[in-house]
Amino acid sequence: MTEPHAPVQRPPRPLGERRTWPRSFADRLTSPRPGLTALVLAAREMGGLRPEQEALRRGGELPYAPAPLPEAEPGVLAVTWAGHASWVIRIGGLTVLTDPVWSRKILGTPARVTPPGVAWDALPPVDAVVISHNHYDHLDAPTLKRLPRATPLFVPAGLAPWCRRRGFIRVTELDWWEAAELPAPGGRAAAVRFDFVPAHHWSRRGLYDTCRTLWGGWVLTARSGRRVYFAGDTGYGHWFTEIGARYPGIDLALLPIGAYAPRRLQQPVHTDPEEAVAAFQDVGATRMAPMHWGTFLLSSEPPLEPLDRVRAAWGAAGLPRQDLWDLPVGASRVLEEGAREARGF
Repeated sequence: MTEPHAPVQRPPRPLGERRTWPRSFADRLTSPRPGLTALVLAAREMGGLRPEQEALRRGGELPYAPAPLPEAEPGVLAVTWAGHASWVIRIGGLTVLTDPVWSRKILGTPARVTPPGVAWDALPPVDAVVISHNHYDHLDAPTLKRLPRATPLFVPAGLAPWCRRRGFIRVTELDWWEAAELPAPGGRAAAVRFDFVPAHHWSRRGLYDTCRTLWGGWVLTARSGRRVYFAGDTGYGHWFTEIGARYPGIDLALLPIGAYAPRRLQQPVHTDPEEAVAAFQDVGATRMAPMHWGTFLLSSEPPLEPLDRVRAAWGAAGLPRQDLWDLPVGASRVLEEGAREARGF
C-alpha cells in the first residue's frame, strides 16, 4: 500500500466501494506522538500554547477580503480561500470543497478570528468534498450536515463509517497512492481524478481512536491536465519529493504555513513557513497558496507571523513573486486554460 515507486497512475477505485481496513494506521506515523511530558515542556518554554494577549489584539489586522466567486468554465482552474484549510476549488467543471469548516467554533479551540470568506448560501452546487483527516478543525460535522447527503465525499481509509452514520450515501475512502474519478454532472466536462497522497501527520477524534483512520492530502487532476495539490495538515519530510515525482506538473500547491509553535511540539506535524516553501520546491509545483493560518489560533505564534515569514522565505528562495498566491481570506485566483498568469479577485 505504501511501497516506493508504485505506478503513478493506478486504475481508479470504484466510487462508494465498501472496504475493510486494519484496526490501526499507527505504522504510518513519521514521528511518535508527543506525550504529556513533551506538552508540559513545550508550554513552559513558550509560556503557553496560544498567542499572548497582545498578539491576539493584532488578530483584527488579519487579511480578510470576501468577494463574489469568479465564474469557472470547465477549462478553468479557480480557487477561493474560505479560511483555514477550507477551499472552494473549481476544476474540470466540478466545484470541490476541501476540509470544509464554516462553524464559528470547533471543539477545544477559541472561536475563529476571521469569518468564513465565502457565505455558505453563496456557494454554487457542491459536486464533491475531500477530507484530509479527522481532526476537528478539518472534519466539521455541523458544516457537513449542511450538505445534501448524496454529495460525493472522498475521505481517508477508515473514515467512511463515520460519514455513513451521518447519512452520506456516496462515500469513497482511499489508501495512500489510490485514486477515484468523478465525472462532472450534466456533461460539463470529463472526469476529475482524485488521488490520495501521504502526509506527515496523524489522526484522532476521541480518547481511544488514535490513528484508527488514515491522514493525507489530495491531488486533483482534470482531463485538461490542470492539477492541484491540497496538502491537508502535515509536517515537513520525504513525502513531498515522492509526491512531486509521482504527480509532475502540479499547477498549484495549497500548503499549510501556520500552527507551528512551539516547535518541540508542532514540528513533526505542522510545517512552518520556511518548510512550506521547501515543500513547494520539493513537489515541483508552479504556484503556491498558503493556508492553515489566520482563522483558528491553534498554537503560540503571533497571528500575522506566518504571512510575514512565508513572504520572506519566498523572496530568499528567489522565487517569482507572482507565483505566491498569498490570498486574504475570501479572495480568489483564476488560471484559465493554457494561461501562465492568473487573474485575481
